[in-house]
Amino acid sequence: MPSSLAQVFTRANQGIRAPSVSVEVHLSQGLPGLNIVGLPEAAVRESKDRVRSALITSGYDFPDGRITVNLAPADLPKEGGRFDLAIALGILVASEQLPAATLLNREFLGELALSGQLRPVRATLPAAQACQCADRVLVLPVANAPMAAMVSNLTVIGARDLTEVCAWLCERTHIEPTQHQPESNPTNYPDLADVHGQEQAKRALLIAAAGSHHLLLFGPPGTGKTMLASRLPGLLPPLDEPEALEVAAIHSLSSRSGSAIGQRPFRNPHHSSSSVSLVGGGSIPQPGEVSFAHHGVLFLDEMPEFTRAALEMLREPLENGEVMVTRARGRECFPARFQLVGAMNPCPCGYFGDSQRSCRCSPDQIRRYRHKLSGPLLDRIDLQVEVASQNIRTIIEPPAPTGEQICSTSYRHLVIQARQKQLARQGKINNQLTSQALFQACDLSSQEKALLTSASEQLQISTRGLHRLLRVARTIADLANSERVLRPHLAEALQYRQLDRQAGPS
Repeated sequence: MPSSLAQVFTRANQGIRAPSVSVEVHLSQGLPGLNIVGLPEAAVRESKDRVRSALITSGYDFPDGRITVNLAPADLPKEGGRFDLAIALGILVASEQLPAATLLNREFLGELALSGQLRPVRATLPAAQACQCADRVLVLPVANAPMAAMVSNLTVIGARDLTEVCAWLCERTHIEPTQHQPESNPTNYPDLADVHGQEQAKRALLIAAAGSHHLLLFGPPGTGKTMLASRLPGLLPPLDEPEALEVAAIHSLSSRSGSAIGQRPFRNPHHSSSSVSLVGGGSIPQPGEVSFAHHGVLFLDEMPEFTRAALEMLREPLENGEVMVTRARGRECFPARFQLVGAMNPCPCGYFGDSQRSCRCSPDQIRRYRHKLSGPLLDRIDLQVEVASQNIRTIIEPPAPTGEQICSTSYRHLVIQARQKQLARQGKINNQLTSQALFQACDLSSQEKALLTSASEQLQISTRGLHRLLRVARTIADLANSERVLRPHLAEALQYRQLDRQAGPS
C-alpha cells in the first residue's frame, strides 16, 4: 500500500445491524484541506475539525497537503461521531506517523474530543457482534468496553484517548483486554407480597408469567392494577445469555441503555405517546417502546386513553414478535417479543359495576369507551381479568397468613418449573406454539372438545381467540403438572376471557 494511502475498518449503525465501513484516507499535494465523502451526515462532516484538534493536542502533526477521506460503501448513510478515531488513525498512517501494519485485523470506534479524549458512542454491542464474526480485535472508548465485552470470543480493547491507542498499536504500552463482568447485584423487583387480596388477579399474573401471555386488567381506580403489573417482571425467569445480548443490543441504540443490562425490561409509556414512540420510526428508523420491551414487559396504563392508531399498531408485534419500520430513508426490522400488560377502567368515570360507588356514565358512554379497544386487539390479549374493589377492612386489618405466603420468589419458582416443562415438551414456551403443535400439546379428549365447541359458539370466540384460549389452558395444565389439558383447565381459561362475556351495558 502506498505511504499516502491508508485503510481503517470501523462499523456504521443501521438499526440493530452494524455494517462494515472502510475508512480510506488519501494524502496528496494541493491546497491544504480535509474533505470527507461517502454519504456523511452533518456530525460526520464536522469530524474534520474534531480530528484536526485531537491530533495536534495529542502531539502529532496534521498534514499540510490535501486529505481525502472516503467512507465506503458510498451508498450507506453515515451518522454520528463514531468514525472520528478511525479517521484520525487513517491520517496518521497516510502521513507515515504510524505504521500501516498496526491496523491489520482491527476495528476502531469512538468519538474524539478536541483534547484527544475518547468519548463513548451508541450501538456498540451490534458492532461488537459483527466484529466477532469478522474475527477482528475491537478498539473503542473505555466507557463502551464493558458492554462490548458481553460478546464471547471477542478481544475488546478499551482506551481513554488517542495517545493511548497509538501507544498500544506501537506496542509502547499494554492495555489489558476488557473481560465481561456478570451482574453481581440482581435487580430487586417489587414483591407480589405487597399486594393484599386480589387472589384472582395474582393467579392470572402467575399464568401470564408461566406462558408469556398478554394480560389486561380492568377495574375501578385504586384497586391495584398498576401494582400488579409492576410485579410481573419479578415473576419471570432470569435472562439467559442470548436473550441478555439481544436486550442489551437494542438498548445500546439509546443513550439511556445502562440500566437495562442483565435485567428484564419494564417499559411504561405515558398514554400521550405517539405511534412512532411506541413502534419506532423517525427519518432514520429507530426502535420504539415495543422493541425496548423485548424479552420484557410493556405496560400500558389507562389503555383506552392511547390513540386508536397507536394501539392498532401493536397488532403486528403482538402476533409476530417483530416490527418492520419503513421510512423514505430506510427500512429496518426490530425485534419486539414482549408481554403486553394493559390496565383500564370499566367506564369513563371508572365505577361501572363497583359495589361501593355508583357509576355516572350513560350506557352509550360506556360502550364508546370500551370500543376504543378494537375486537382484533382484544383477540390478541390472552387474559382479561377484573380487579374489583376490596373491603377497606381487609386492607387495614389483613387476615393472618395461612400456609405459604404468596410472594414473587415462590411464584418465580413455579414459573421456572412450568417453562422447563414447555421447553422439554415442545422446545418453546406456550405463547409461541403454532396451531398444529398447539393441538398436539393439548391432547384434548372428546369431552374437552365438546366443551370448547360449546363455549366458542356461545361467546362467539374467533379462531385466533380459540388458539389463545388453548395456549392459556395448556399453561394452566403445566402449572398443575398435568400431561393433558382437562376440563378444569379449559374452564379456568374461559374465566379469563371476561370482556368476551361482557357485551357491554344494555
